[in-house]
Parts: sequence; C-alpha cells; structure tokens
Amino acid sequence: MPIIRVEMYEGRTIEQKRELVAVFTNEACRILKCGPESVHVVIDNISKENWGLSGKLSSDT
Repeated sequence: MPIIRVEMYEGRTIEQKRELVAVFTNEACRILKCGPESVHVVIDNISKENWGLSGKLSSDT
C-alpha cells in the first residue's frame, strides 16, 4: 500500500487538491504497477507561522 504524504502551505483550492491526488495516484499506479485502491495520498496543510525556512518563520518573510 503506497502512502504519499504531501506537506504544503495552506491555501490551495479543493480543485487543486483533487487534481494533485488524481495525478499522484495515476503516476504511482503506472510506476509501481498497482491499483488505485491501494494508493493513499495524505495532504497536510501547514500555516506559514508553523513552517520555518532558513532560520526564520515563513510568515516573517
């Protein structure tokens, strides 16, 4: 059972998330030779105040 985890800033639309899940699922099935029912995609939306980059909070840049 492939599990694909995506961590990204919050703010994407539901349509963008649907497309991302569909593309990741299709490509995982193509590459791994598995059925779509076995592919799990987990999206973690993270606020910029909870993400650090280069020693700073992303919300501060």
